[in-house]
Amino acid sequence: MLIKTNSCAIQGIDAFNVTVEVDITSGMHTFMAGLPDNAVKESRSRIEPALNNNGYFYPGKKITINLAPADVKKEGSAYDLAIIIGILAASGQISCPSISQFMLLGEISLDGSISPVRGVLSAAIQAQKSGFAGIVVPYVNAREASVVKGLRVFAFRHLTQVISFLENPSLSEPFFFDYNDLADEQIENLPDFHDVKGQENVKRALEIAAAGGHNAIMIGPPGSGKTMLAKRLPSILPNMTLKEALESTRIHSVAGKLGPNIGLLQQRPFRSPHHTISDVALVGGGTFPQPGEISLAHNGVLFLDELPEFKRTVLEVLRQPIEDRVVTISRARFSVDYPASIMLIAAMNPCPCGYYNHPEKECTCGLGNIRRYLSRISGPLLDRIDIHIEVTPVAFNNLSDKRVGESSADIRARVIAARKIQDKRYEDNPTVSSNAMLTPALLKKYCKIDSTGEILLKNAMEKLNLSARAYDRILKVARTIADLENSESIQTAHLAEAIQYRSLDRESWGLM
Repeated sequence: MLIKTNSCAIQGIDAFNVTVEVDITSGMHTFMAGLPDNAVKESRSRIEPALNNNGYFYPGKKITINLAPADVKKEGSAYDLAIIIGILAASGQISCPSISQFMLLGEISLDGSISPVRGVLSAAIQAQKSGFAGIVVPYVNAREASVVKGLRVFAFRHLTQVISFLENPSLSEPFFFDYNDLADEQIENLPDFHDVKGQENVKRALEIAAAGGHNAIMIGPPGSGKTMLAKRLPSILPNMTLKEALESTRIHSVAGKLGPNIGLLQQRPFRSPHHTISDVALVGGGTFPQPGEISLAHNGVLFLDELPEFKRTVLEVLRQPIEDRVVTISRARFSVDYPASIMLIAAMNPCPCGYYNHPEKECTCGLGNIRRYLSRISGPLLDRIDIHIEVTPVAFNNLSDKRVGESSADIRARVIAARKIQDKRYEDNPTVSSNAMLTPALLKKYCKIDSTGEILLKNAMEKLNLSARAYDRILKVARTIADLENSESIQTAHLAEAIQYRSLDRESWGLM
C-alpha cells in the first residue's frame, strides 16, 4: 500500500516541500531513496523502537521510502514524524484520511516522544504558502511556528497524540500564543552606559554608530574600556521591526540557535566570536551550508575584540558581506544566500604590548613591530569601517567620580528619534533602513553639502589621502550626526565631526 505524507527541507533560510512516499509490499528489508544523509537513514533505528514501545509494530515486509524531489539532498531528523506516520498508515495500523492536508515535522525518540528540530519558522512559512490546512510540530517549536499569521499550528509532545489528532483533527485546537507577552519575557538586564566612567567621546561615537547603523572600530590600550563600551551598545539600539525579527529568527532557527520556547527574537543579536574562529564559522558554509556568525548577527552587532589577533584570511572574508549585506555560499549543484546586514564593531590595541602612546606606561615594542601589528588589518577592510575612534585611558578623577553617567535609556531615546527620521526619509526605499545603507544615488540626493563643506571635505581628502569609499562614508556619518540634531541639511560642523572619525586613514597613524 502506498501512502504519501508531507514534510519540508531547508536550503539556506528558505524551505521547500518534501513528499514522503511510503510503499509497503511483500518482501524484506527497508529501502530509502531521495538522497538522505546519515541522520535520515538512521531514522529506522529510532522509529522501530518507538513503534514497539507504544503498542505498534514495524512491518516485516519490503518498505520503500522515497523523499521527493529525489535529486535534492535531505538532511536532519525532522522527517522522522512524516516517515513513521507514513509507515503506520501504509501498514493499516492507523486510518488518517486527512493526512495529506498537514505538514509534519519532528524527531522521534525511542519512547515515542517528539523532540524539537531546526528551521520550523521557515517550514511554517512554506506550509502557509503551499496552502496546507496546518502544520504539526514538536511542542517546543510551537511558539516559533505560530509566528506565521493565518497558519493553524498543532503542537504535540508524543507520537500517540499526533496519531489521535490525524485520526480526528476536529477534536484538537490549534496552538495559540500572544506575542505581546514575548517582549516582557525576553527583556534582559542589559549592561548600561551609566556604568562607564569618562570616555564621553567614545560614547558619542557609539551613539552615532547606533543611530545610523555604522561600523566602528575602537583602538586604545588594555583596560581603557573598549570591550565594556561595546557590550553596552545593544542597550541603545532600537527595537527590531517585525520584518527584522522574522529574518533574524529564521536564521537562528535554521542554525539551531533559537532557545527553547522562543518564538520570535525581540532583542537585536550581539555576537562576539573568539579570535580563533575559522573562515567557515564566521561566514558560514560546510558540506551542508549553515549560517555563520555574520548571518547570526543579522540586524544586530558583530563584535570582534582584539581584531589583529584574528587570522588575516578570516578578516578578509568580511569585506564582501560588509559591502553587500549578504553572504553567498556556492556549491557545485546549488548556492544559498544568507542575510548579513550587520553593525561591525571592532576593538584593538595600538601595538603588541598595548601601550603605545600611553600617557603613563612605556611601550616595549619596536617601531617595526608596531607597523607589522597594525598592518594585520588591511586597508580595504578599514576603508569599510565608517567610524574610527581612539580610546584613551580613564583618569583617576573620572574613575573615582561618584556621579552617575548618562544612562542607556537617554542615549537610546536620541537614537530612536534619529532612526524615525531615517524611516520617514527612506520609506519609499524598502532596501534602505538606515544611513549606513545608502546607495550612491540616494547619497547624492540626501547628503548634499554647501560650498564651505565641499572645501573642508576636499582638504581632508587631500591631507588624509582618503579613498572614494571613505568619502562616501564620511557623508553617511555626517548625515547621521545631522539627524541626531534634527537638522534637515548637513552643516559644516557635522562634516567636521565625521572627518574626525577617520583617524586610521592618516598615513603612518600612531607613528608620527
